[in-house]
Amino acid sequence: MIKWAGWLIAFVGTAHTLGALVLEKAARHAGAWFSGELWGEDLAAMSPANSAFWLSLNSFGIPILMVGLLVLWLDRRNITPPAFIAWTLGILTVLDAVVLGPTPGLITLVAVILLLTGIRRAARHGNPASHA
Repeated sequence: MIKWAGWLIAFVGTAHTLGALVLEKAARHAGAWFSGELWGEDLAAMSPANSAFWLSLNSFGIPILMVGLLVLWLDRRNITPPAFIAWTLGILTVLDAVVLGPTPGLITLVAVILLLTGIRRAARHGNPASHA
């Protein structure tokens, strides 16, 4: 279950980032991003280039991908991830749903449930790493 959770979390992070860059066409603003055009820009009056940057490369997509890869890395080493990873990700996902409404990101809740179930099973079966 932990492995499935890790893959799902990594998938959501990747899908968000690539979806923003390709489907939402955020990548078309790359010239502005790397030219210094965003330096000193007023965040309250975001330009399309700045908005695209925050939606794609500076969003939570890449950190979510990293969390998924971390869960997979821990699982490969027979280390049970700490439950706070699942709880934090679950709270963030619910908060996003409250603010933004239903999004494909709600798939993350499936990963959270899988992760919490895997963590509890590991603790029940006496996995010494589950208490680390």
